[in-house]
Amino acid sequence: MGSGMSRGRRRSFGAGASGGMLPLLALQVLIEYGRAGASRPPVTAALLAANALIYLRPGALDGILPSLTRVSFNPRLIIEYGDLVRFFLSPFYHLSESHLFYNMTSLLWKGIQLETSMGSVEFASMVAVLLGLSQGITLLLSEGLLLLGDYTAYYNQYAVGFSGVLFAMKVVLNAWSEDFVYLHGMVIPAKYAAWVELILIQVFIPGTSFLGHLSGILAGLVYLWLKRALNGPDPVTLLMSSIAKVVTWPVRFAQNLLWSAHSQGRFTGQGRVGRRQSARDTPRGLWRCSACTYDNSVSTDICEMCSTAREDHAFSQRQDHQAGGNGELSVDEIRRRRLQRFDR
Repeated sequence: MGSGMSRGRRRSFGAGASGGMLPLLALQVLIEYGRAGASRPPVTAALLAANALIYLRPGALDGILPSLTRVSFNPRLIIEYGDLVRFFLSPFYHLSESHLFYNMTSLLWKGIQLETSMGSVEFASMVAVLLGLSQGITLLLSEGLLLLGDYTAYYNQYAVGFSGVLFAMKVVLNAWSEDFVYLHGMVIPAKYAAWVELILIQVFIPGTSFLGHLSGILAGLVYLWLKRALNGPDPVTLLMSSIAKVVTWPVRFAQNLLWSAHSQGRFTGQGRVGRRQSARDTPRGLWRCSACTYDNSVSTDICEMCSTAREDHAFSQRQDHQAGGNGELSVDEIRRRRLQRFDR
């Protein structure tokens, strides 16, 4: 959740837009993803693109996507009428260009760090869990405040934006950090930065959704507790991993076929490399190197691929050296080799 819409009253979509911020956001994304050696997390890029496209509503998307007033998060409408469209879609809508810019800049920085360290599948499952937790906790807090007293303002407040998920991501990112951060003139431990930011935003920007941001922090804490309790991949990660395996199976199958065909042998020059066969399978007029399995012409006794001597000739030469001692070939041996070379 991000910006609240003034307690039961909706603002018009795009109100307070600050021109020129979207090109600046695009430049930041290009710089981060275009650096040499930089990681390029796909899930973070997809989230950035989805939020930007929903805000811009180009072409046919304008007629397909529901309006801002149709998806704005409202606890009363969700609880009393079961309006789940507001529950799931409101985080991806933003009130203005500046609202989108600051949220997406934060998502770019946090998403790259978390997705690079966690992996894309686990990061995607974490975002899905944090979104559901932050939205659900907001409903519980709104309903609880209504039952405890006359807090109908929170119960009937409209809000949109990705800030609730971003607060949860900040909690996860800084959970085990021992670093300090500089926040509006204060140096504080990174693990408490989300709480300080919650108060400062509410003081300086009172129109924001306090419950949405608070719910994001609580969602991050609940997620960390669940990770420790499960002590392994959460069910959402396992489900998404299975879906990814099913979706990518045709690609992996094609890769395996290509690899098996390539490993069976490749042709180079006059011979073949890659398969070990018996001598009787070697084509007539060729001999197969025992070291690299390259098929050489019988006119040479040295492998053209790896320079290994032909085994039967090397054995004959060793016998001749042992028999003659001085290494010189007899006339009969020279005649035999000539006949052997030209008769094959």
